[in-house]
Amino acid sequence: MDTTTILSVLTGIGLAAACGFRVFVPLLALGLAGRAHLVPLSDSFAMLATLPTLIALGTAAVLEVVAYYVPWLDNALDVAAAPAAVIAGVLASAASITSLPPVLLWGIAIIGGGGAAGLLHGATSLLRLKSTAVTGGVANPVISTGELFGALVTSAVALLVPLVCAFLIVLVLLWMLRQRFQKPGKVLT
Repeated sequence: MDTTTILSVLTGIGLAAACGFRVFVPLLALGLAGRAHLVPLSDSFAMLATLPTLIALGTAAVLEVVAYYVPWLDNALDVAAAPAAVIAGVLASAASITSLPPVLLWGIAIIGGGGAAGLLHGATSLLRLKSTAVTGGVANPVISTGELFGALVTSAVALLVPLVCAFLIVLVLLWMLRQRFQKPGKVLT
């Protein structure tokens, strides 16, 4: 495996992780980057860089972002977006990986991309659920803003500096594991 292939895998998994925050923002970023020839798209996914697809993804991204600011809709959308985030993560990974045999490409896309998207979406959904329980949903717009920021930054870093993105994803996953296994009442610093 050469450096270009490794970087394309890291880009794909980074974009997939961003799909855990927002489904359509990373796909839009990938399509725009492909259209600007900043990243190569696999032949099967070249349509991501076409104008009609970019318009559709842009519209979907705006609707998704706005919907997460509606108090009761945000939690319902989390449930509906769970499988969509995993599917988007798989597609973002597969579209980014350009030089692997199909069996290896789809294995990495499904396990790495779908797994990263699913883990991050699950974590943010739990955070929103806790916020709703504690604040009655008042703090949910703050979480929605954080998720949007996370999707934008993770997408940008995955496209521009994939090695840094991989490192950040590992740090976030380690932090999530640490939070998961901390003892109740004990504050970790």
